[in-house]
Amino acid sequence: MLSSLLCVAPATIALPAHAQIRTGQAAAVEASSAEPLSSVPTLAQPTEGNSRFQWSSTAPLILPKPDAAHQLVAVKDPSVVYANGKFHVFMTTAGPQGWGLAYTSFRTWREAQGARLTFLDRSGIGPGYRAAPQVFYFAPQKRWYMIFQGGDPLYSTTSNIDDPLSWSAPKPIFATVPDVVKGDDGRPVWLDFWVICDDSRCHLFNTGDNGRLYRSETSLHDFPRGFGNMQVVLNDTRDRLFEASMTYKVAGAGAYVTMVEAIGPKGRYFRSWTSDRLDGSWTPLADSLADPFAGSGNVDYPGGRWTLDISHGELIRAGNDQSLTIDPCNPLRFLHQGVDPRADASDYLNLPYRLGLLTAARQNPISAMCRTKRDTNPRTNAQR
Repeated sequence: MLSSLLCVAPATIALPAHAQIRTGQAAAVEASSAEPLSSVPTLAQPTEGNSRFQWSSTAPLILPKPDAAHQLVAVKDPSVVYANGKFHVFMTTAGPQGWGLAYTSFRTWREAQGARLTFLDRSGIGPGYRAAPQVFYFAPQKRWYMIFQGGDPLYSTTSNIDDPLSWSAPKPIFATVPDVVKGDDGRPVWLDFWVICDDSRCHLFNTGDNGRLYRSETSLHDFPRGFGNMQVVLNDTRDRLFEASMTYKVAGAGAYVTMVEAIGPKGRYFRSWTSDRLDGSWTPLADSLADPFAGSGNVDYPGGRWTLDISHGELIRAGNDQSLTIDPCNPLRFLHQGVDPRADASDYLNLPYRLGLLTAARQNPISAMCRTKRDTNPRTNAQR
């Protein structure tokens, strides 16, 4: 998403932190010109042959739906939970007026395109710069939490996920900015905040568009207060460890998996690592351009390729609580953002991002962690 340095007058923001956005898009734009993506072999066909993960993509399922008060051109950064018989999707909106948050819900993915958007500036969250939501049910308090960025990390809560206008006014997670995320000028460089809890502690991960993944922690009892001990847990070059980290518990495997978005020559992609504990060291899983977790080279588009980017999103979880558990015994699904590579990449705020759904198309290093009889149909639940 955007760095906290950009949280001023959203409609007129300059975007220095994303001046390199065209790193993964410019070549594609120049190569494709006005041709449809499907007619450009170098873009339409996967280019990497060593990927252990393989995916199949839908067309865009969640689209921007402006109204009289919201001039948006993009929906981005989805967080999705399944509760009360519905998928609940929270997302960033972007357009000439700046950044905000929206919500939609539906019972099956076939209904997603027709589902209406509710803009969360009408809730207690209010207007202003809000972006990159993450939503989960915090079982110890019997409350839903939304973690998001408004410059610094913020949270809001509700007891009723079905009422998008019930979210509370935002509160800060940190009383002061940790020194480790301050840049050379003393200003904070942190974004895309992600909380996951184990049996005793809650851990907050974040990136900074600077090649670093950070982690801080608090006790399960004190959450959402008391976060501290922030440290760098992964360190690489800027483009190889960029933003939008997500971390999950793998059910029955005694393992966690984390993914971080990177910038490649053919668009955004995700690298991945595993660990046996959230405060442990991270071992590469599928962490290269040739063998990514998900990227332009290992995704098939049966209906026609609509993007080269596998960017900021969320896996569909097996539950909805603070453990953020995924089930390796069923095909992974990944709701993500993508954009037509021919779009004008000079104005990041107005890039026309859409949300599409990936489904794992074969066994992979995460499905290999399944300890029970697995479902052998890779498309099971793809349209649930």
